[in-house]
Amino acid sequence: MVLLLSFKPHELTAVATPPSAVSPAPASPGAVAGATSGDKVVTGDLADTRWGPVQVQVVLNGGKMTGIRVLRAPDGNHRDLAINSQALPTLNDEALAAQSAQIDAVSGATYTSEGHVRSLQSALDRAGL
Repeated sequence: MVLLLSFKPHELTAVATPPSAVSPAPASPGAVAGATSGDKVVTGDLADTRWGPVQVQVVLNGGKMTGIRVLRAPDGNHRDLAINSQALPTLNDEALAAQSAQIDAVSGATYTSEGHVRSLQSALDRAGL
């Protein structure tokens, strides 16, 4: 019983988000890292999920998705950060390969996957694709 009462939880510390999930900050207002002057950048709707909002921005060139930047994702605890560090790059890669929001959810990241798909689809709808 004494051991249980003396248990001290660890402090939360930031976990680095992989570059494939979130691009570096844009160099100028309105710019997106990796976007060229011929690219069209479209931001999707904020998709509320059980664990927090998800929002993506899509880079299009010639009617094709050339990049996806995650603007918002659940980040309230270590588990969110760990899940997203694996799930978000996978979701981005799958969407780019499919050139669509019609992708499978990542196992263990169902809510984030659903939010990603909803935000991505809204960006594609807004772009007229």
